[in-house]
Amino acid sequence: MADLKGLIEAVARALADQPDAVSVRESERRGATVYELQVASSDLGRVIGRQGRTAAALRTLLTSAAEADDKRVSLDIRDQTGRS
Repeated sequence: MADLKGLIEAVARALADQPDAVSVRESERRGATVYELQVASSDLGRVIGRQGRTAAALRTLLTSAAEADDKRVSLDIRDQTGRS
């Protein structure tokens, strides 16, 4: 089983200017595992990327890793105030 939470956290910390502000919460919703990635407000644009490309790549990586375990996953990206 892949450590999906650790994967998300490692990638986000590498992208962030404030890696200590990165946190990942895991919960279950409608039969899927939902990961909530929280970053500093100043890092939100960096983690989402231009036209959402970085976020899309992170979601693709997460989905691919989860498919190996036949899991459904979702990723929400928010800043410290809760905005996405």
